[in-house]
Amino acid sequence: MTGFRCAVASRERGDELAGTASTVRSFLLVEHAGPWGVDALRDARLPDGLGEHLREQARRHRVRVLLVRRPGRHAGAGPVRVVAARAAGPASWLETTLLDDVEDVRSLDLAGLGAGRSMGLEPSTDPLLAVCTHGRHDACCAELGRPVALALADGSHADATWESSHVGGDRFAGNLVVLPRGLYHGGLGPESARAVADATAAGELLLEHFRGRSDLPMAAQAADIALRRQHGLTGLDDVLVRRVRTDGDLTTVRCEVSGLGACDVVVRRVPGEDAHQLTCSARRASTIPRHEVVEVSPAGS
Repeated sequence: MTGFRCAVASRERGDELAGTASTVRSFLLVEHAGPWGVDALRDARLPDGLGEHLREQARRHRVRVLLVRRPGRHAGAGPVRVVAARAAGPASWLETTLLDDVEDVRSLDLAGLGAGRSMGLEPSTDPLLAVCTHGRHDACCAELGRPVALALADGSHADATWESSHVGGDRFAGNLVVLPRGLYHGGLGPESARAVADATAAGELLLEHFRGRSDLPMAAQAADIALRRQHGLTGLDDVLVRRVRTDGDLTTVRCEVSGLGACDVVVRRVPGEDAHQLTCSARRASTIPRHEVVEVSPAGS
């Protein structure tokens, strides 16, 4: 690698992963072999007007639309795979279908997906592994993400693995999102990615690389991970967030913790002090806020 790389700088600073997942509940994945350009929905070679249609619908209905492709494969004719997913803890779901033409994506009900309703596609219980490899958006995503995607595709997780356009958090490349749960992982290499995929298949989390659950606000993600680290809890549902209340820079997160019962975690959002270049192409430096656990107590105490 040559020149500045945001992921290298982030690791040298020791940036905290916990509480950095994008806040997204509804995902739509559309198969498109690429190229994707800098902004996938704007720049990819989609039929006229389709990218703008998806951008507008995604913004209106709070759906994250990702373009995906199989690792190492080139464009080819044939049906287009689409996947709809809703991140909602134990109630998460995923469904999929093949469309004859990518233009048929226009007929999908993104308003329903954004509201958490089924789109009437074929349900699937298998986790999906979306690895960000969007190099035109950020060089680190390609340089660190592609080896991760290829490693996962060369083994028992091949059917679950897709390369994905930008998922958020370039400085944490390689980034992997597990759907439908919306589990963001960062700082991955080929071996650690395999470990995350193996843990996922076993219904567990690898906390070392876990950024957070996308269906939770960042402060609640930090609370969830803090409890897991403190008590060594790795089961997907060992910590369930029941309520989130924010007052100024403090957020109180009510959690149900396996073996411990209900507790309240108070998290403070702490503004960053020093400014850094947070992406490879950033034109100005930005500060990095963090989430600090202030107190953990039994619920209602």
